[in-house]
Amino acid sequence: MNAEHSTPLLQVRGLKISFFTYAGEVKAVDGVDFEVGSGEAVGIVGESGCGKSVTALSVMRLIPKPGEIIDGSIIFDGENLLTKTEKAMEAIRGKDIAMIFQDPMTSLNPVLTIGYQLTEAILRHEKMEKRQAREKAIEMLRLVGIPNAEERLSQYPHQFSGGMRQRVMIAMALCCNPRLLIADEPTTALDVTIQAQIIELLKELRSKLNTSIVLITHDLGVVAGLADRVIVMYAGKIVEVGKIKDIYYNARHPYTWGLLKSVPRLDYKEKRRLVPIVGQPPDLLDPPKGCAFYPRCPHVMRICLKEKPELTELGPEHKVACWLAHPAAPKPDFNKVASNTTARG
Repeated sequence: MNAEHSTPLLQVRGLKISFFTYAGEVKAVDGVDFEVGSGEAVGIVGESGCGKSVTALSVMRLIPKPGEIIDGSIIFDGENLLTKTEKAMEAIRGKDIAMIFQDPMTSLNPVLTIGYQLTEAILRHEKMEKRQAREKAIEMLRLVGIPNAEERLSQYPHQFSGGMRQRVMIAMALCCNPRLLIADEPTTALDVTIQAQIIELLKELRSKLNTSIVLITHDLGVVAGLADRVIVMYAGKIVEVGKIKDIYYNARHPYTWGLLKSVPRLDYKEKRRLVPIVGQPPDLLDPPKGCAFYPRCPHVMRICLKEKPELTELGPEHKVACWLAHPAAPKPDFNKVASNTTARG
C-alpha cells in the first residue's frame, strides 16, 4: 500500500532534536519531514550517527537525556504526540506504536521467562485474564514461526538462538496489534540467512495485520525486501527520499550512490569490489556551513561549501537535497555513476 492511496497514519514535520553536552549542542536531527501511510512500509537508511535511530525514538517519546526535542510535531492518527503527557504515552507505547530494538538479548529480561514477559506486555494493555493472556502469547509465538510455542513459554532468553530471540521481540511488539511498528536495525546481529527470514516474517505480518512499518537500517539491501519508500538521512537531515525504484534505479544524491555501491550484488556476471564512502561524517558540534556531505563528495562545487541545498522535487514522491539537482548545475551521467562499482585507486 502506498502513501498516496491512504491517509497518513504518521506525519513528522520540522522535527529538530539536539543533545546538550558539555562540549556544546549536537543537532542530531535538524528539520526532518516525512510521513507513513496506513499499511505502508518505509525504510530510513544512513550511516551510524545520521539521526535515524533518534528519529525513531522520538516517535516513541523515548529520547535519552541529554537529548531534547526542540521543535516540530509528530502527528499520529491525527494527534500530536509531543503534546501528550507521559501517562498518555505509556498507554500508546506497545498498544498503538511498538518498537523492535536491534539487540534482543539486552531488550529481554534474562531472569524472566519468555512467557512471563509476553503475558506481562499483553496484560498491561488488554483487558484479559492471565489464562487468556497466556493463550494469546502462545498464538503470537506461533505467528512469528517459533515451534513448540507452548513449551517454550517457560524458557529463558538464553535458551533461544539470536534469530529466535528476535522473533520473540517481534511477537512481543505485535501482541497488542499496534498500528505502527518501528524496527530499529532488527537484523544487524544476525547472519544473512536469518536476516532474510526476519525480513520475510515482517513482510508476512504486515500483509496479515496491515501494520505500518518504519524500518531503520544502514543496509540498503535489507530495505529492498520490505519497504515501499526509502528515506536517506545524512548528518541529521533527509538528503533523498523516493519509492524503492527511485532509490535503486534512479538515485540522484552522491551519498545514496555511495550507499548503493557498498551493497554486495548478485546480479553482476563478473566480480566487482565494493567501494567504501571515503572520509568521515561531519562533527555535528561544528557542522559544515554548506552541504554536510561536501567533504566526502566527488562532485563538490563551490556553492556546496557555502549554502545548504533544500529538497528539490524530481518526480512523484522523489526528492533530493543536492545542488546537482539545480537546473544550472553540471549533469553527470547519473546511470554510470550510480552503477559503477569499480574501486578507485
